[in-house]
Amino acid sequence: MCMEFLENSLPLSEKMSQNLIEKIVQHFAVNLPEGTQVHAGDFVTVQPRHVMTHDNTAAVMMKFKGLEGQRMKDPKQPVFTLDHNVQDQSVANLQKYASIEDFGGQMGVDFHPAGRGIGHQVMLEDGYAWPGTLVVASDSHSNVYGGIGALGTPVVRTDAAAIWATGETWWQIPPVTQVVLSGQLQAGVSGKDVIVTLCGLYNEDEVLNHALEFTGPGVAALSVEERLTIANMTTEWGALAGIFPCDAATIEWLRQRAAQSTRIAEDQIRALETNPLAADVDANYRQKIHLDLSQIEPCVCGPDTVKVMNVISKIAAHQIPVNKAYLLSCVNGRSEDLAAAAEVLAGRKVADSVELYVAPASDRVQAESESRGDWQKLLDAGAIPLPAGCGPCIGMGAGLLEDGEVGISATNRNFKGRMGSRSAQAYLASPAVVAASALAGYICAPQGFEGGNLERKVETPEPVKGERAATPILTGFPATMEGELLFCDADNLNTDGIYPGKYTYREDMTPEQMAAVAMENYDDNFQSLAEEGDLLLSGYNFGTGSSREQAATALAYRGIRLVLAGSYSATYKRNAFNNGYLLVDCPDLLDHVRQSFGPGPATRRTGLKLSLDFRACTVTLGVHSFDFAPLGPTAQRLIIAGGLEKQVRQQLVGAAAE
Repeated sequence: MCMEFLENSLPLSEKMSQNLIEKIVQHFAVNLPEGTQVHAGDFVTVQPRHVMTHDNTAAVMMKFKGLEGQRMKDPKQPVFTLDHNVQDQSVANLQKYASIEDFGGQMGVDFHPAGRGIGHQVMLEDGYAWPGTLVVASDSHSNVYGGIGALGTPVVRTDAAAIWATGETWWQIPPVTQVVLSGQLQAGVSGKDVIVTLCGLYNEDEVLNHALEFTGPGVAALSVEERLTIANMTTEWGALAGIFPCDAATIEWLRQRAAQSTRIAEDQIRALETNPLAADVDANYRQKIHLDLSQIEPCVCGPDTVKVMNVISKIAAHQIPVNKAYLLSCVNGRSEDLAAAAEVLAGRKVADSVELYVAPASDRVQAESESRGDWQKLLDAGAIPLPAGCGPCIGMGAGLLEDGEVGISATNRNFKGRMGSRSAQAYLASPAVVAASALAGYICAPQGFEGGNLERKVETPEPVKGERAATPILTGFPATMEGELLFCDADNLNTDGIYPGKYTYREDMTPEQMAAVAMENYDDNFQSLAEEGDLLLSGYNFGTGSSREQAATALAYRGIRLVLAGSYSATYKRNAFNNGYLLVDCPDLLDHVRQSFGPGPATRRTGLKLSLDFRACTVTLGVHSFDFAPLGPTAQRLIIAGGLEKQVRQQLVGAAAE
């Protein structure tokens, strides 16, 4: 096997500063030559500390069997938790849960049954997620692990199965944004208000597909529970990860968890306390966003989007009626959250027009809430208890929104139809605001607040670049590529435009049929204009939307050799490389072509030849040349193998032959 290396990594003698994201990836990257250094933009092979799957373990099991996996590379790396559909007592669901437990037992995997709690909370409470480590999960809210200083990021099901089989997966280190917090929160303002404010204030995709590092003097004034809430909803803000530093508050939080978990040892905590991983003081960031915590007041986002934010002082006057209220989820179902709601509800009753549902993030959270008396205060106020799990947050179980209803929820997503009827409206808010709204029967806060002077402040530092050597090319990967430029000038071209949803679950579609409907919802003229061998150029955030893999494979079947774009949806990029399809980020090329051609039809044959040199990492159009990030061996091997599943099968066959 060829030695792995990172072509734009630098020897230690010439090392550049690293941010915290880069440092953690450095520790968990495998097969790097001694002295090399990783940075944003690099494709790397990584060995996560843990990979969590929940109810979707059943689907990952099918992927694993499709890889012809017989045993797991490291049975202590996966963690199984059942949390999504825990209210469903049907024979089919109970059989599914039993099959997951049985499979976990056969493989020797740590298994947590329905009722133990939401998987992310279990990962935190039992020390699977640990500061300074890389932990992934087949769930989009893996970002939550960043609240304690772990790099948590989601993977798709194919990746999870590959990790079971080989212990490894791949990741392209995203651009990293530093979020600098100053000041401290007013009494009655929460971590939920912080992240809702960020989602609403910076709502123009400033952090889309970035990783975030929260820094600044304001961090110390936030509890770990508030940090977990903020990190969790960096997903809704558009980020792939959101991480806080490990500090004294983190250490104390871990010591409290150690009293309840045999998996957390004092010597581990002392080692962390002595030498926590931290960013270099002169680390490089793509941008810096500033937020003064003292200027935040309670707020809500919605309906039906996190990008529309209103402060309570303005929205309360409208007395928007509430039918259902929710205190639950992996973002706001912890003890501190339940305590905040209980303080508002103590000795009072929920309005007759409102149903209030409450579920703990875990059985330990419920036990702690009961011991503090908070749980009983919630029940006495009229709250309807649900088992520890996800439930109505994802449209499962009791208490879903019905036609025309309005809900206010301490969950993390309010997409139309997610919590019930598509004709309902959902708002998101902190536990205290949810409780106050349940009491009043309309959206309001438990007390009055004076609005702060929130302002947008984004800095874009000049990037620091090191010398970059030529990229070695592995046997089987093209050193160069040339073709005619086909221009589809659109930002946010979604997967439904690329491969219509009506075909997604048609398993009988042949490659030729898939090719024939590529870009059908984007442009009726695409099929008549595209030619085999074309190189397609498109806009920013290409492939946004659903996770359907056919949006990548259909273009490959159509004969489009590769796609160049200003940027991609992270999920689309994973699906493309996992299916052996080549993508190249080149925003400078896109900006140049847009300026040269101006507005035009949705699809345009340019008549221009485009040349890519994968050694020099340049794309040439006429007399103009543009750089792109190196495609190292991790990316090259995926393309050579024809995708992740084929690559894993090759690895397993090779391992069996040794």
